[in-house]
Amino acid sequence: MTSDTWLAANNRYLGASLHWLRLRLRAAAAPNADAAGQWQEPASVGPPAPSPSPKRPWYAFGHSSSAPAAAASAAPARAPASDDGAELARAGADRGAAAATDPPPALLLLAERLGLSPFERDTVLLCAALELDPDIGTLMAFAQGQAARNTPSFALALRVLDDPSWDALSPHRPLRYARLLEINQPGATPLTAAALRADERIVHYIKGLNVIDERLAGLLTPVSLDAEEPQLSASQQGAAQEVVRHLEAPGPQDPMPVIELLGIDRGSKLEVARQACALLNRHLYQLALADLPTHRAEIDALVRLWQRERMLLPLALYLDADDLDAAAPAAALHAFASRDIGPAFVGLREPPAPALADAVAITVLTPSAREQHDAWLAGLQDANAAEEAQLWAPRLAGQFNLNLRDIDRALSSAAAAVQATARAKGAWAACRQFTQPRLDQLAQRLDPKATWSDLVLADEATQLLRQIAAQVRNRYQVYEAWGYAHKMNRGLGISALFAGESGTGKTMAAEVVANELELSLYRIDLSAVVSKYIGETEKNLRRLFDAAEQGGAILLFDEADALFGKRSEVKDSHDRYANIEINYLLQRMEAFSGLAILATNMKSALDSAFMRRLRFVVNFQYPGAPERKRIWQGALPAALPQGEIDLERLARFGLSGGNIHSIALNAAFMAAERATPITQSLLMGAVRTELRKLGKAINEAEFR
Repeated sequence: MTSDTWLAANNRYLGASLHWLRLRLRAAAAPNADAAGQWQEPASVGPPAPSPSPKRPWYAFGHSSSAPAAAASAAPARAPASDDGAELARAGADRGAAAATDPPPALLLLAERLGLSPFERDTVLLCAALELDPDIGTLMAFAQGQAARNTPSFALALRVLDDPSWDALSPHRPLRYARLLEINQPGATPLTAAALRADERIVHYIKGLNVIDERLAGLLTPVSLDAEEPQLSASQQGAAQEVVRHLEAPGPQDPMPVIELLGIDRGSKLEVARQACALLNRHLYQLALADLPTHRAEIDALVRLWQRERMLLPLALYLDADDLDAAAPAAALHAFASRDIGPAFVGLREPPAPALADAVAITVLTPSAREQHDAWLAGLQDANAAEEAQLWAPRLAGQFNLNLRDIDRALSSAAAAVQATARAKGAWAACRQFTQPRLDQLAQRLDPKATWSDLVLADEATQLLRQIAAQVRNRYQVYEAWGYAHKMNRGLGISALFAGESGTGKTMAAEVVANELELSLYRIDLSAVVSKYIGETEKNLRRLFDAAEQGGAILLFDEADALFGKRSEVKDSHDRYANIEINYLLQRMEAFSGLAILATNMKSALDSAFMRRLRFVVNFQYPGAPERKRIWQGALPAALPQGEIDLERLARFGLSGGNIHSIALNAAFMAAERATPITQSLLMGAVRTELRKLGKAINEAEFR
C-alpha cells in the first residue's frame, strides 16, 4: 500500500470513528437535552450540505486526490431519529470495515504498540475528537449535563464507551504512564471529573504524521544513517555484530539491554552504534550527558517520553557519557539507564562505578595500526603517487591513532592538493587539528619556533635529541612492520627526561623536537591537573593522557619533580593518596603511546621508578665559554642594528642561555628607547642588572 492510499484509508477510518462517537455522545446527551428543553443538534451531526465541489474535512492529511472520498466518509448520512440503535450499529459496522486495511489505521497501530484496551483506545479517540472536530464539544457538554463543560473527562468516557474499566485510570496503564492524555486536575477536583486533552504528539500520530516529539527533538541529535555509510575496520565489525546479537536476543516482551561501549575514541564507538542500528533498521539519536536532567521527576518524564517514542518509531539512543566525572551526572546516568530505555548505547571511557544494572559491556578500540596504515595507503596512493604513499602512510599510521572516518576527513581536507607530497602534508596538518580542541582545555599549547640551529648543547645531548626524533618518526616500521608490538604489552610510547638547571635549554629542546616532527607541543599546567580533592588528580591525568592518545602532540611536563616526586613513607591518609597518584602516573606513563618529555631542575627528586621507565635521559649542562659565545650570537637577530660588540668579553660571564636571551632582549628595548643601535655598553648594563636579579656577586672591574 502506498503512502497516499494508506492516508486515505486512515482518513476514512477516522471519519467513521468520529461519526460513531457522535452517535454515542448524542445518545448520552438526549436525556439531558430533553430535561432542559434546549437541545439543538449541531450541524456537524447531520448530513453534509450539498456542494458543487466537496469540501475536504479540516482534519484531512496531505494533498492526495483521495480527499473527496475522505470528506464523504467523514460525516455519513444519519438514519431517522427513531432508528438510533440501528444507526449506531451501522456506524459500528462502517468503522469495522474501515479498519480492515493493511497496515491498519494509525489509532489501531497506537493501541497495538502501546497495549491499549478497546476502552483505552476509544478514550484516546474521545479526547482527540476535539482537535479533529471542534463542534463535537457541544455534544460533550450535553452528554455531561453541563453546558459550559465541552471538554471530555474520564467520567464521560466511562459513560459513553463500551467495556468501561476503572484500571484504565491507573497511573501504570498507558493512558497516564505514556502521557497519551494531559489531565487538568486543579485543587480537589476528582480524577474522573478532571478535564482531559489528547497529547499533541498523539493527535499527530492518529492523523498519520509520525515525527519525533518536539520535546525530545530539542534534546536529541539525529545521527545520520543514510547520507553516510558507517565506516568500520575489520576489527570493529566484530564489535558491531556482537551488539546486534545482544539486541536481537530478547523476546518481544523482554526489555532490551543497555549496551556499554567502552573505549577512548568517541568516533569509533559512535560508528559501531551506527552500524548496529543500520543492521537493525533503527534511527539513531544522540544525547549528551550534559543534557541529561538531574532531578528524578525530570528523568522520569524523559524516560516515559522516550519509551513512548521508541514504540511509535524505530529508534535507538546513544548517550555520550565519555565525560562521566561529576557525582550528579553519574547519579543521573544510573537513574536513567536503570529504566527500560533500550535499544540504547552508553559511550564510556571505562566501566562506571557502580556498574549499570543489566548492561552489556563491549570494548571498542580504534582500528589497529596496520588497518590505519592500509587506509592511509589507499587514500594517498594513485597512479602517480605510489612512492610518496609508501613513504607517508607508515609515518601517519605510526604517529596518529585515528578512526577511519577521521582518516577520511583528513584525506578529504587535503584532496585539493595536486602533488602527492602536498596531499600527505595537508592530511598531516588536518590530523594535528583533530587533537587540539581536546588538549587545549587541559594544557598550554606552545608555538614551537626553535630549530636545530638555535640549540646550543653538547654533542652527546644533541645526538640523544636526534635519536628521540628518529624513534618517533619510525615507530610504525619498528613496532608493526618488524613485529616488536607483538612482543610488548606496554612501553610502545617514548618518554624522555630533560634534566638541568633553569635556563639551560630544556624547553627550547622540546620545541626543536616538536618542530622536527611537525607536532604540536603542550606544556602541562600543574595547577590545572593537581587537585587537593581525593581522586581528582587521577581523573585530570586520565583525561589528559586520553586526549593525547590520538597522537599529533608532545606532552611537556615542566618542573616535573613537583608531579613525579618520590613516593613517601605512609604516615597518614595524605601520604597514602599522594602515593596512589604517583602510582597512577607510573602506569599511565608506561601505557602512553606518544612522546612525553619530563623537564626538571632537580633530577635527584624524581622517583626511581620513573627513572627505570624512561627511555632517554638528556642532561643539559651549564654552558661553558664557547657555548655561551654561540648563544650570544643567536640571541642577537640579524635585523637588529648593532654597534661594536665584544662577544668574547660577554661570554666570560657565567650565565645560562635563558639569562643571555633575557639580557639581549632588555638591551634591545633600551636601544629602541634611545633610537640607537645596540652597543656593548647597553649589553653590559643589562648584564649587571641580570646578575643583581640572580643575586650573584658583581666584580666591578669586569665592567670598567
